[in-house]
Amino acid sequence: ARTIMESAGVPVVPGTLGPSANFDALAVKAAEIGFPIMLKAASGGGGKGMRLVHRAEDLERAWEGARSEAAKSFGDDTVYLEKAIIKPRHVEVQILADTHGKVLHLFERDCSVQRRHQKVIEESPCPVLPPETRDAMCQVAVQAARAVDYVGAGTVEFLLADDGNFYFLEMNTRLQVEHPITEMVTGIDLAKAQLRVAMGEKLPWDQDDIQVRGHAMEFRIYAEDPASGFLPAPGRIDAYREPSGPWVRVDSGVYAGFDVPIYYDPMIAKLVVWGADRHECVERADRALREFRITGIKTPIAFFRHVLAQGDFRAGRYDTGFVTPELLQAVNGVRREEVASVVAAIAQFQSDHAPKPKTEKASSSSAWKQDARLRAVRRWPR
Repeated sequence: ARTIMESAGVPVVPGTLGPSANFDALAVKAAEIGFPIMLKAASGGGGKGMRLVHRAEDLERAWEGARSEAAKSFGDDTVYLEKAIIKPRHVEVQILADTHGKVLHLFERDCSVQRRHQKVIEESPCPVLPPETRDAMCQVAVQAARAVDYVGAGTVEFLLADDGNFYFLEMNTRLQVEHPITEMVTGIDLAKAQLRVAMGEKLPWDQDDIQVRGHAMEFRIYAEDPASGFLPAPGRIDAYREPSGPWVRVDSGVYAGFDVPIYYDPMIAKLVVWGADRHECVERADRALREFRITGIKTPIAFFRHVLAQGDFRAGRYDTGFVTPELLQAVNGVRREEVASVVAAIAQFQSDHAPKPKTEKASSSSAWKQDARLRAVRRWPR
């Protein structure tokens, strides 16, 4: 893919244009490019088989680790290297291409909030992309699709450096998890479109017909525990209630009583929210996350609400390194405070509504009041 993109004039991150045959060859190339570098599995993606290496003395151990993980994940231990782009944003462009030579882009998605190099929050459009960079990136995505005579729905992914330059990362030849946010801002049903393309139909739009309206975000609801570094947390869902309301969409396949197994990807639902602008979208997302109730298993719902509360996120200032151990510790602190508040509220409620113990009337009244009550009772005629 890198070789084809480079020959097509698509900007590619400096690195090897083929897999490294052995460690010595890899070490020579790493020294030529300069550290930091990123090792990547040649036969797969999704963060598997990736290692960021800052120093030459760490390269061999990282190479062995990347090869081992790549072999387990993809059945192929081949790795290659790229120059590491520090603090990039992960921005991708959705494309549609038919069998009649038409290739369209549906603008971009920002997928920079990640854990273990895998996306957890996506939004469209990217909140910091200048119009001229957006136009250039979208045109390059169309160019990349044409270079391989692509047909169907696909995504061309880029790394956006802090200097404004962008580089080809990979192409996903399928609909991606985050495609609903593009549907929300463009009004185009991507699943339907790719089926019609597969039937040989022409795309009914021209590029100028496709416009972005408003802002959309997606939150991947995993059976994972952020407090444990997002380790999978399979188990039985005791209670499940999805949020609702205007411009709130939930794609899911689980229910109360469902057993989340250990054998598959732990994503159990996707929350997708649209707003007229990014501020409205964030506020609506926070409301929807408050309404989302899943008990019995761990999920990142509380983590997502904490992310939405961060000033840097609200201002659009984040990159692929946004999720840090410090951020997770802060989420855990908020969670403990919330739990303590709930426990205190329950205790107060129980105290306020507990039945009063029965005591002798004399113990709660003065002697003269008690004597007056007795006299009044004696005077009441039978």
